[in-house]
Amino acid sequence: MELDLYLELSDRPIAFEKATSVNSVFFDEANKQVFAVRSGGATGVVVKGPEDKSPICFRMEDKGEVKCIKFSLGNKILAVQRTIKSVDFINLIQDYSQLEYTQECKTKNARILGFCWTSSTEIVFITDQGIEFYQVLPEKRTVKLLKSQSINVNWYLYCPESTVILLSTANLGNVLQPYVFKAGTMSKMAKFEIDLPTSTTKSTKISERDLAMATMYGQLYVLFLRHHLKSSSSAGAEVVLYHLPREGTCKKTHILKLNRTGKFALNVVDNLVVVHHQDSETSVIFDIRLRGESDGSVTLHQPLLPARSIHPYQIPMAGPSAVAPQVPVPCKLYSSSWIVFQPDIIISASEGYLWYLRIKLQPIVHLLPDKGRLMDFLLQRKDCKSVILSVCSQMLAESNRAPLPVIATVFDKLNCEYKKYLEAEHSYTLAVETSQGRSNALLRRPVRGQAVIDQSDMYTHVLSVFTDTKEAPHKFIIAVLMEYIRSLNQFQIPVQHYLYELVIKTLVHHNLFYMLHQFLQYHVLSDSKPLACLLLSLESIYPPAHQLSLDMLKRLSTANDEIVEVLLSKQQVLAALRFVRSTGGHDNASARKFLDAAKQTSDDMLFYTIFRFFEQRNQRLRGNANFTPGEHCEEHVAFFKQLFGDQALLKPQVF
Repeated sequence: MELDLYLELSDRPIAFEKATSVNSVFFDEANKQVFAVRSGGATGVVVKGPEDKSPICFRMEDKGEVKCIKFSLGNKILAVQRTIKSVDFINLIQDYSQLEYTQECKTKNARILGFCWTSSTEIVFITDQGIEFYQVLPEKRTVKLLKSQSINVNWYLYCPESTVILLSTANLGNVLQPYVFKAGTMSKMAKFEIDLPTSTTKSTKISERDLAMATMYGQLYVLFLRHHLKSSSSAGAEVVLYHLPREGTCKKTHILKLNRTGKFALNVVDNLVVVHHQDSETSVIFDIRLRGESDGSVTLHQPLLPARSIHPYQIPMAGPSAVAPQVPVPCKLYSSSWIVFQPDIIISASEGYLWYLRIKLQPIVHLLPDKGRLMDFLLQRKDCKSVILSVCSQMLAESNRAPLPVIATVFDKLNCEYKKYLEAEHSYTLAVETSQGRSNALLRRPVRGQAVIDQSDMYTHVLSVFTDTKEAPHKFIIAVLMEYIRSLNQFQIPVQHYLYELVIKTLVHHNLFYMLHQFLQYHVLSDSKPLACLLLSLESIYPPAHQLSLDMLKRLSTANDEIVEVLLSKQQVLAALRFVRSTGGHDNASARKFLDAAKQTSDDMLFYTIFRFFEQRNQRLRGNANFTPGEHCEEHVAFFKQLFGDQALLKPQVF
């Protein structure tokens, strides 16, 4: 059963001192840091952040209960909220005991609901009467108001990746006003309203627990968990996605059907929405890029896979070094003490652990039988390459062989992504070349993601291995290779010669010479010098390969030297000389090369003919039949004299 569990907790969690009556635990979503604050900070504060970073430890003066505590981006300034009216600041550069400075909220009678750092020196106070945007000046120990906005606020959400704060207004909390912060500016975005399910009596007021903000596929979304009402005929709860663009209106775009009721929590992992269901202790995932039922504006999605639990997790029990290691204790999954943060964080304050939620791709391969849909899914994932290559290998294997149309579909999906990358790379290269020395700061080289499976990847990990298998029928092997080449041609991707070589070697291995001849005759295999050389090497087992090679080299028209070398190596010296004359290159041809080849044939009359040709060339070009020292033909002149005597040499003409 564990083989098809597609969610897991990170194997290296952040461990912190669990929450107790004397130890308070806070989480900062921007820096992804957990704060363990003992006795108001008087007996110490320990801050643990993302993996492989050392904890930050310091002490503060106990000035009352800490309501919220966060570092600025870069960990230079600490902000601590102890009252509903003000936030204290401490510069943490070298001396942790520096004096605090305080900023009260500007609006009278307002209560601070929380605060968010939007940069290393900019902070936003969210009060029940609006928001206040400040710049912190650490060297002066002062705080300067940049901008404020009055608005009645029920609660707020913050998305650090997009620096957008979402304020809930109106009595039912369903009118949302977003603000975006960037480089000292605060911009108001379009206000929008969330559709609430209505019962026969009244609408239900929503809270921040029902909403999340997350970036998926580069776009910001608001996720609303709309619960099932007893009076409703709906089959269960659903997650409604609102697309929140920087400019323009927010629109409802997707509905994720949960088909059950109860307590839910949301994460976003690798652009997938993960919905946890506490009652059944299972989770489901949704991919909004995959096809769903659409009415033209909103797309309805069912869970991509069957509901599964998160993979079991063992909590290591640490003890003194003298004590024998204790057996790890199973972690209680979907515990009521779990708190979920965006995008992919789960915290258990009672156990003292922070985990990152992870997607396991390999189990999904067996849960999604539709290879086309599986490939659509995998191509969008971050660490997909090895899994995609293994899927390609599996669908060609004897035990799990896919029909050829399915294989063709998979190849087309892979090459579509491959082509997009090649075009982006080409556009970037052109832009760099045409910028003519101007600053290239705005030009970004396209990032090659794991979804780019190129010809080398397919050749090395899939096709060359597949052609070596003994089980597959040779017709199927050839069909698969030609299907991949067809797909490359369809997307106008130049086919690498090693793929053609693989086809030829496979045909030769199975003695399919008639098919090889047809492929070459009808140009199914594109001409190239490496291919022509391979054909030459096949002459001993398939004599027509020699002429096929020469024909290919002639068609290339850039391979004249290679043709001459091939003919000379076959001791076809006259044919080589005729070819050189046909291309107009005989005036520059190396006499020594041709005389060497003629001598090796042991055909005296052939040697005589070739020697005479070059004598006459010398006479025509220089008015003298003798060879120059630079041509290094002395031994051939001596050999000619030995065979035919001095009198046979052409005499220089005297005028």
